[in-house]
Amino acid sequence: MAIHEQDVAMCKRRDFLKLAACGAAVASFGSVLTACAGGSSTEGAESAAATDQVIVAMNTGSEPAAGFDPLRAWGCGEHVHEPLIQSTLITTDENLEFQNDLATDYFCSDDGLTWIFAIRDDVKFTNGDPLTASDVAFTINGVIKGEASEADLSMVREAVATDATHVELYLTKPYNMLLYTLAVLGIVPEKAYGDDYGANPIGSGRYMLEQWDKGQQVILKANPDYYGEEPKMKRVVVAFMEEDAVLAAARAGQVDIAFTAAVYSDQEIADYELLACETVDSRGISLPTPQPGGTKEGDGGVAYPVGNAVTSDIAVRRAINYGVDRETMIKNVINGYGTPAYSVCDKSPWGSPDMKVETDVAYAKQLLDEAGWAAGADGIREKDGVRAAFDLYYASNDSVRQALSAEFANQMKELGIEVSIKGASWDDIYPHQYSDPILWGWGSNAPVETYELNYSTGWGNYACYENENVDSYLDEALAMPHVEDSYELFQKAQWDEATQQGVAPQGAATWVWLANVDHLYFKRVNLNVAKQKPHPHGHGWSLVNNVDTWSWS
Repeated sequence: MAIHEQDVAMCKRRDFLKLAACGAAVASFGSVLTACAGGSSTEGAESAAATDQVIVAMNTGSEPAAGFDPLRAWGCGEHVHEPLIQSTLITTDENLEFQNDLATDYFCSDDGLTWIFAIRDDVKFTNGDPLTASDVAFTINGVIKGEASEADLSMVREAVATDATHVELYLTKPYNMLLYTLAVLGIVPEKAYGDDYGANPIGSGRYMLEQWDKGQQVILKANPDYYGEEPKMKRVVVAFMEEDAVLAAARAGQVDIAFTAAVYSDQEIADYELLACETVDSRGISLPTPQPGGTKEGDGGVAYPVGNAVTSDIAVRRAINYGVDRETMIKNVINGYGTPAYSVCDKSPWGSPDMKVETDVAYAKQLLDEAGWAAGADGIREKDGVRAAFDLYYASNDSVRQALSAEFANQMKELGIEVSIKGASWDDIYPHQYSDPILWGWGSNAPVETYELNYSTGWGNYACYENENVDSYLDEALAMPHVEDSYELFQKAQWDEATQQGVAPQGAATWVWLANVDHLYFKRVNLNVAKQKPHPHGHGWSLVNNVDTWSWS
């Protein structure tokens, strides 16, 4: 019997997935298999031997709460991905370079305030209506005006369709990063958009929604009227599962590719292999730079305390960056499935090589010695009555972050720095966001986080670092009409050799970055997954960005 048929001959895929996806809710995964074997419904079911469909197991957090609505979060939420059901104006290839999709051409005015897109005239929505520039303008304006939208187009004042194939975007400030948002923003039909769109999406993309069993699975089928290359995979079934159910499903041969964690990476499953995808999914610790005593307004107008008596010393922040052994951390915590991280954008065109530092514990200790941090009787350093000790917060529901925090604390003790790790919910962590180091997860195939984590008023400036030189380079980068011309400016914001300023470890050292975490999947050996572009933060839909090009051997 072929691999693709193993263990599934007694049940149809669709019947199985409805049960397996909620396996965590039953007494054991074995009872799910029993229910599957005894099932009698065959309506619409496909043979397990089909070579033009694939079953993908994603974590339960990947299910879109608001459905498949780009005006809410589909495609452009916290974990960005291509929306599959809808087309986008542009897209990015595996090298993160822009490629046209609906757009046939586009350009920006010299002042960076007007973007003009020419739209192809041969595209239809799945309800038969033609897609025009009016639909593009409707979508963009819907995001601007939609309070629930997770896409950031706040810099766009208005989108106007000047004719059937041209749309103009008028900005309030130069902001070329909007292209990265447009690369994942699915275009919806103006005439057919309504309150129930998320559950009944109409698009023009590679796939159509065939079925959505909430809390369990989604089935996509190829769009027969798609204007691009015909998808090789005619049906894509996505089951939403808990981690333990996913492993059991793979062992039973009930899924074709399934997410997993480093802790399970040494498991051997017959006819499966481990697929490790490179990511820009970075783990890093924010290091508050001000002295304690101030406050900063956060969401909802809440005033949060700012500053830390230990990390406010630049020598401490630099010593931490040079003293951490990232290679050992990756080996001990994630079984080697990752790479050292030195910034939030190491593998991106806008990443700076000057962010990289080699581990040098002796130099780290020298920095602390020269700054007056002397070791006490217990080995922990002190300076002017301040003990070199701080709390490090991490999300308690994330075992990898817990392990990274523990390893970091162990390594810092060698420097004479005492780190007390605090696992907590995000509701309990956020009050400490500007006053205590926090272990974060970031990563995007766009420079938005490079900007927001380092800009003085950026929403992610948890280090509370303010520098006019850094801000100037970041603003200048956004104003470039051609995105590729912005890369050097983003790099200079990280480290400017001429002024000896920037957020790099040899400069302000506002963060200490630890690891880029590989995304791991158990994959059938005869499933050919196309080359992936770097995955952003979070397991999920980014894996299937190019599922239409996958195939079976």
